[in-house]
Amino acid sequence: MAIINLTKETFKQQISEADKPVIVDFWAPWCTYCRRIAPAFDKIASQQEDKLIFAKLDIDDAAEIAEEYGVDTIPTLIIFKNGEVLGSIVAPDSKAKIEAFIEENL
Repeated sequence: MAIINLTKETFKQQISEADKPVIVDFWAPWCTYCRRIAPAFDKIASQQEDKLIFAKLDIDDAAEIAEEYGVDTIPTLIIFKNGEVLGSIVAPDSKAKIEAFIEENL
């Protein structure tokens, strides 16, 4: 399964109606660090798609959603289950940190 690109129009429905927990990468195209960590996020998505739905939300197009969830530094990853926040991590610096975050919150 590919990573889902969420929009402000699809965000609420996608995270509340998902049949698995959803991990959302809050990012922006101009964010150098977001682009640097993206390959690790993509790799984990291909390895753990049986446990989670992986999604990205461009905060430039959905600033109000980022604000609602207190995202003021990117990249921020948030895991949702049934529309509720299970946990978040700000600027993970490695694939191992993202994997540990997922394990701690599932």
